[in-house]
Amino acid sequence: MGGRIIQVKSAEEWTSHMRECRAFGGKSYLVDFTASWCGPCQKIAPLYEKYSAENPNITFLKVDVDELADVAGECDVKAMPTFIGYFNGEQVDTVVGADDAKLRELIAT
Repeated sequence: MGGRIIQVKSAEEWTSHMRECRAFGGKSYLVDFTASWCGPCQKIAPLYEKYSAENPNITFLKVDVDELADVAGECDVKAMPTFIGYFNGEQVDTVVGADDAKLRELIAT
């Protein structure tokens, strides 16, 4: 059961995803701000993958903060991992840290 996580590769792609999130009413996005060197990020990555497969109604994105520091800054990401939920293009909630219980709560909202 593979997930369907979209790796965001550029600031332009990020802007496009946020525009799409706003354009289609009722669209939910969950973004994982991560880093390759971050141990907790790597630990929770398989769960994020699993949840992406279990929740086809949510678009799952992954942003590498080293590759896209400008996007991470724009989203006020200060620690990794940070998970941010968006609904209709608006930020609705944030989970900082590899906290599985809080991540599941964020997905459920």
